[in-house]
Amino acid sequence: MPLSTEDKRAWLARVPLFSGCDDDVLDTLAAATTEFDFGADQAIVQQGQVGNGLYVVVTGGASIISGHDELIRFGPGEFFGELSVIDQQPRAASAFAVGPTTCLALASWDLMPILERDPKLTLNLLREVIGRLRHADMQLRH
Repeated sequence: MPLSTEDKRAWLARVPLFSGCDDDVLDTLAAATTEFDFGADQAIVQQGQVGNGLYVVVTGGASIISGHDELIRFGPGEFFGELSVIDQQPRAASAFAVGPTTCLALASWDLMPILERDPKLTLNLLREVIGRLRHADMQLRH
């Protein structure tokens, strides 16, 4: 059964990226999300595709693959694809569903105007990107 806008809002409110956002921002984001269901091992996004948004995992999971290597897995309440929101460049990795998976998708054209007017959300996104870069750097060093 598809998620209601209220259910989408509740899911987004649990995601660290959206923590501290005002109610009106969460309402706007929830209304802009699209729900997608994926079967096990189904591609969510493909490496090299031009990206146009990010995904929040609701159920199941997403395995992020570059070439033949799994980089990371994301589970419920986590998100991926944020770089495409910022630069709309080809995706650096693919994402595949880990088991049956439901995601909420936010298109960059819906998210960018909110990022431009909501400093809290923009700062959260920067913190998440920086955290992921630091983690990747530490992995390369070890």
